[in-house]
Formats: sequence, C-alpha cells, structure tokens
Amino acid sequence: MADERPGVAAFDFDGTLSARDTLVPFLRQVRGTARVLGAAGRAAHRGRDRDAFKLALIGHLFRGEPADRLAARGEAYVPTLMSGLGPEMLDRLRWHQAEGHATLLVSASLGVYLRPLAERLGLDAALAVELVVGADGLLTGEVVGGLNTRGPEKASRLRAWVEQRYGPGTDVELWAYGDSSGDEQLLGLADHPTWVGRRASGY
Repeated sequence: MADERPGVAAFDFDGTLSARDTLVPFLRQVRGTARVLGAAGRAAHRGRDRDAFKLALIGHLFRGEPADRLAARGEAYVPTLMSGLGPEMLDRLRWHQAEGHATLLVSASLGVYLRPLAERLGLDAALAVELVVGADGLLTGEVVGGLNTRGPEKASRLRAWVEQRYGPGTDVELWAYGDSSGDEQLLGLADHPTWVGRRASGY
C-alpha cells in the first residue's frame, strides 16, 4: 500500500537551498559594513557561543529600528536570494511541490527576508529567526522565543509546525535537507535525511 502519511519537506536555507550565505550580506547591506563590524566587536564578549554571539549582534544592529522599514528591506532582498538558489535543490523543491508535499524552510537566517521568499516560491512556511516588535513599532533587539533557529531548536520548531498543521500526534513522512552541524537534529527527525554539499557523502 502507498504511504498515506502527509508528506513534508523541510529545507535548511544557507548552504542548502541557497548556494551561499545570505545573513551577513543582508546585515551589511542594511546597516553598513562598519556598523556590522562594530556590533560584532561589542558582541564578542559572548565568547565561543555562536548562538549567543549572533543574538547579541542582532540586538546591537536592530534595536530601535522601525520594523516596517526593515520589512521593506527584506522584501527588496528577495531577488538577490532568488539569484542564489542552487538549481539542483530548486528542482528538488519543485518535485516535492508537484508531489503535493508541504514544503518549508527551517533556517537560522532572518524571517524578515525568508518569509517573502517563501511566498515567492510557493512554500507553506518559513521557520526562521523573528525579531520582536515593540508596541511603538520599533524592534526591541530581541528575537521571538529568545533562541537561534539552529540545532535542537530547528527540530523543536518543525515538530510544533507539524502539530499545528496536521494535529497532535499526526505521523508525517518527512524529508529534510541540510548542510551543517546545525542541521543534525533536523535531519535526525527525517524518514529521508539528505546532506547537501560537503556533507553529502553520508548522513
């Protein structure tokens, strides 16, 4: 009998669906190289904890920024993102869509640009780093949930999305695609895990 479970395909973004890093170029484009370097220096006290460093960097760069202005910059970044999509992985995404599978991004990059990209590509969701907007419409410098969407948080957010989409306890047939250690837990959930790029020699 054919597998009647709902099909879900979860893609990491940078290094997986996109052939290159997208976060740092976006930060430099929006805030300028000098300001990014300055913010990185102030965030360096977080030491070797890459997640804490990243969240501190985001706080330094965006605290007090009008949310609607950053949203507009995210929309404007979409053509750049489209030009960087890997042809083979884009074909794989289109295959999943043709099969009727739900498709989504699960990424440590910013939702401010991945959400409009997901809409452009016809994806069902983009689970990414979201910035907290204050009552005054300004960014607080914090991220929603206080966590980077990396490692265990990728798996946690995907589980929550599946439960919300299909109902508690629903078993889905899951494909997952990633390229780094931050994707290990995500791929560990999958019926069909696929390492991309340099990690593609095996899971």
